[in-house]
Amino acid sequence: MSTETSTGGAGTARPRTPSAPDAATSGTGALRTRARRTGGRRRGGGRTGMAAGILLTPFFVLFTIAMLIPVGYAIWLSLFTQKLSGLGFSGPHSVFDGLGNYVATLGDAAFRDGFRVLAGYVVCYIPIMVGGALVIALLLDTALARARRFFQLALFLPHAIPGLIAALIWVYLYTPGLSPVVDAMRSGGIGLDFFSSNGALPSVVNIALWEWLGYNVVIFYASLQAVDRSLLEAAAVDGAGNWRQAWSIKLPLIRSSVFLVLLFTVIGSLQLFTEPLLLSGSGSAITSTWTPNLYAYAEAFQLGDYGRAAAASVLIALVAAVLSFAVTKLANRKGARS
Repeated sequence: MSTETSTGGAGTARPRTPSAPDAATSGTGALRTRARRTGGRRRGGGRTGMAAGILLTPFFVLFTIAMLIPVGYAIWLSLFTQKLSGLGFSGPHSVFDGLGNYVATLGDAAFRDGFRVLAGYVVCYIPIMVGGALVIALLLDTALARARRFFQLALFLPHAIPGLIAALIWVYLYTPGLSPVVDAMRSGGIGLDFFSSNGALPSVVNIALWEWLGYNVVIFYASLQAVDRSLLEAAAVDGAGNWRQAWSIKLPLIRSSVFLVLLFTVIGSLQLFTEPLLLSGSGSAITSTWTPNLYAYAEAFQLGDYGRAAAASVLIALVAAVLSFAVTKLANRKGARS
């Protein structure tokens, strides 16, 4: 752009207006600069997207192999049933049955009774698990530093033990004549049969609590450590005690963690399998179809009806998806209100 000046009659310098070619040159340069910047951003965005795709590819490959393909195969298998052809000399063969396995599974009283048992388990287990873990985490958050370390380790150690080993330990502790706990209780006049029809469900709930309580305590405690301490100090100055701070400040701020633990606990409850399976072989009232997962296991590996077992598994997955959706919607609604 030209910067020449012209002198008026009074000797005052005045800037000369740019000519049309100068203005065109200036506009073209601005457009070129803008195009270079836009092109650079596009190239940068393309490189970022390519890098993200490369990093996410292993996850999607493993997710497809370990999740999508097995689920798809289970759905496909649930649509077939085993039938004998002719006089039965050629052995059973697969026949497309549509939704027949689903109808038969839902019509089986043993499968429905398993969900009734599971409902009782959820009613007993989830409030104690979530509420107990939350109370313990709040107590640890107000305790001395040394006590925190000790109780964190003591509560988390049971979770480090595999579920199979933990169930075997508790089978030993529940068995009369072997368990020192049962013998001590009986010597004190307390007679409890952990394998009876009334004691089987509390026995399984106790094992699950022992395994998972410390894990959820760690999640809640980590969330409590992220709470802004200036809010607690201000509440203490206003005269709020520990329980008032916990109810009015801490709990609202860790609501997302509470719903996360609730979601995991609901899904884990529907996967109840190892503990009742081991207790079922100890003369207890737990049968081979005591829970829906045990029902699917018995259909597949005891009766050899893989189509029925796949249908039961798909139905269990659908129930888990519905409950997970309900918990997520409840969490989003609570978050929107707050």
